[in-house]
Amino acid sequence: MKKWKWKRITVCLLPAVALLLLNGCGAPDTVQVATDNGFVPFEFVDPSTGELIGFDIDLINAVAEEAELNLNINTMDFDGLIAGIRTGRYDVGIAGITITEERGESIDFSDPYYDAGLILAVQADNQTISSEADLAGKRVGTRSGSTSERYLQEHHPEASITAFPGIVEAYMDLEAGRVDAVLYDLPNVMYYVQQDSKTNFKTVGEVLQGEQYGIAFPKGSPLVEPVNAALAVLRENGTYDRIYEKWFGEDSEDE
Repeated sequence: MKKWKWKRITVCLLPAVALLLLNGCGAPDTVQVATDNGFVPFEFVDPSTGELIGFDIDLINAVAEEAELNLNINTMDFDGLIAGIRTGRYDVGIAGITITEERGESIDFSDPYYDAGLILAVQADNQTISSEADLAGKRVGTRSGSTSERYLQEHHPEASITAFPGIVEAYMDLEAGRVDAVLYDLPNVMYYVQQDSKTNFKTVGEVLQGEQYGIAFPKGSPLVEPVNAALAVLRENGTYDRIYEKWFGEDSEDE
């Protein structure tokens, strides 16, 4: 197994064509990575250590090891992350970012690395909401700047939508009865429902709007090709599967 060694981005990038591209396009010596700190289990702060951990964090570090990139990880609210990538303030964004045509007009994406979707969560004893068809007139929480917020705005304008800076705030309001349901990304909802014994939630209805997550870059970034090459290697050599199993407890082919 290779030892983890951080090197400057211009020293050695695989494959060889990526090295030529990066050296010729002025890629940064230190790659500035933008991520969130409250999207369990993809990126969040371990309350016992204060360390930023999660599926995305392990994955981007493995990508950096494979492509020999030097990373500096920055955390922020999700709703400001896309803007930071678009303006070039950050070189890479990874935070369960859904690949959409609209976003693709202003930023570039890697190949998809996770299949997801949206799901509704309600209190376990809720008998009035069994699917999205029951959301008319209901108070629905979600996260600001997310695809779930856009989905609600487009498909359920008759609902009372509250968008929070962090999704945990939406869950807290659901627990307190201040909202009737929460719509958000399936893996986060399922992790929260299954792992947090303090909650008494359930999911209802079908998975909505099949989605794929991608790593984000400013338009025209020379990092897209080496990152895609690294992702392919991680899938081939089993590293991706090991990271997936660590955080989701099942083989990645069952995504």
